[in-house]
Amino acid sequence: MQVRDITIDELEKKAAELGLGLPIEQTEPWARYQATIDGRTPWGCVEFVGEGEGGQPKTLALASLFDHKTHGYHYLRSNHAPVWVEAPSPEQEAEAMAALAAHVRKRDSKQTFARLCVAADLPACEPTLSGIPYDQTVVIDVTSGDEAILSRMKPRGRRDVRKALRESPVECADETERAAKSFEEYYDVMRETGERDGFHPAPCSDYEDMIRILGSEHCRVYAGRIDGRVVTWSIVTIFGERAVRYYGASRNDTMRKHVTDKLVYFECCDLGANKAVTGYDMMAIGSEFSPKLMGLNEFKTKFTKQVTPVAPDRDLPLKKLFYKALVTAKRLRDRK
Repeated sequence: MQVRDITIDELEKKAAELGLGLPIEQTEPWARYQATIDGRTPWGCVEFVGEGEGGQPKTLALASLFDHKTHGYHYLRSNHAPVWVEAPSPEQEAEAMAALAAHVRKRDSKQTFARLCVAADLPACEPTLSGIPYDQTVVIDVTSGDEAILSRMKPRGRRDVRKALRESPVECADETERAAKSFEEYYDVMRETGERDGFHPAPCSDYEDMIRILGSEHCRVYAGRIDGRVVTWSIVTIFGERAVRYYGASRNDTMRKHVTDKLVYFECCDLGANKAVTGYDMMAIGSEFSPKLMGLNEFKTKFTKQVTPVAPDRDLPLKKLFYKALVTAKRLRDRK
């Protein structure tokens, strides 16, 4: 297997020719958005090439990578990639990682590691230094109309949504245009959510840039209001047939009023009305691989009867001694 550099336009063209549904993170609009975030730079795209019939080159996978600079070192990140033409075997993934490591070392010696999605637990890869990777998600089928969407939920999901439709005072709407003008009132809800759930949200400008750069074709903001006050919202990305609930936030004092149940169902129906969208990815649930995310399961899994496996993020060390030192330093920090 070989790895060769290609442009983002070539990546999107090859994906279209091969009938691959690209995650939005592997597209040109996403690259423009990432370039606005401090410490991130589009590094380039690569094609994993094998041997096809008659010895002809054959595209096996594609990936767009970004240079991340943090704490004085660089690493590469490729979200939801490599995007494989056909599901790879562990041996193919191992060969791909070896080829990518050789390619990056030759082209860019400053990179410490590469973070990609790898299904198999390979000796060449390590658990991620940061973040919480996941190997399962929930994808809601939004085809065939509102009642069909409801009918495919678990009984608990149908019960909660019907209760929300009957009793919840929240009014839901697509507020993309309003949020694009100012994200402050939505960001205030995110701050409250972060304090409740123990995380620090990105700067408000990151969400504003995401909405502005991706544009309404690829990014929607849905919100629920009670008496004119935003109490729950979602940022949803759209590319091809797949929509993704990328961010969500809700007020503490209205959580028991089923406001987010009502909003998610509204989103499903609205996205389903766009005939191009067939699946709505709730992005990440817990499992044995990612037990820290188990708290998400009760809410997300009620909207569908299926769980979708995905290749989780793993780190591919390029400077092995330096990477080992980073692991040791993190372990010491975590003990404090």
